[in-house]
Amino acid sequence: MKRILHIDSSPRKERSHSSKLTLELRNRLTDKFPDHEWRYRNLNIGTPPHIDLPWIEAAYSGRKVLQPHQKQALEVSNRLIDEFLAADIYILGVPMYNFGMPSVMKAYLDNIVLIGRTFSFDSADKNQPYKPLVPPGRVMYVVVATGDDGFREGEPHFEMNHLEPHIRTAFGFIGIEDIRLIYCGNDEYGGEKLEQSIQNALEEINEMVDVL
Repeated sequence: MKRILHIDSSPRKERSHSSKLTLELRNRLTDKFPDHEWRYRNLNIGTPPHIDLPWIEAAYSGRKVLQPHQKQALEVSNRLIDEFLAADIYILGVPMYNFGMPSVMKAYLDNIVLIGRTFSFDSADKNQPYKPLVPPGRVMYVVVATGDDGFREGEPHFEMNHLEPHIRTAFGFIGIEDIRLIYCGNDEYGGEKLEQSIQNALEEINEMVDVL
């Protein structure tokens, strides 16, 4: 049985290309794995809180048993992490905003990258003090929607793409090594350019699911 966690971060609702494509991807995956479980989270509904001082003090207190107020400070993070760790396959819809990720996705990342839960730190290990705690073998699909085109590696605008490196670094840090990106561009142009980009993304989705 496959457990799928589907997360969207666009606020555009039915106008969101990333959300439409993540739904198509989820449908293809659930067709391939009929015996599955899935959970859906829209980060614009019940948006994770930004990291604040009580969170930092609780996360890095060094206590094995937290005080009640510390447990409360980490309550949302631990709930999101439990959900994240329960999944085998991740589907993320992430529009590119100002060459990076939306603030709701950054808030989500900040909440789930938590010492003792998704990574460990050992100051005595001089070579590799940080170690991921997410079990291996997970797969993450990320649908990226952009206003222009050409943001893939090797393309003209890749040097302005700070979203893909951030995704790969942050999720890789906690143990997600297999991260597959699907791009949909040309939203600002619309028309045939946009339609062709959507069609290319759909074909890429089909190819990725077929090889699973």
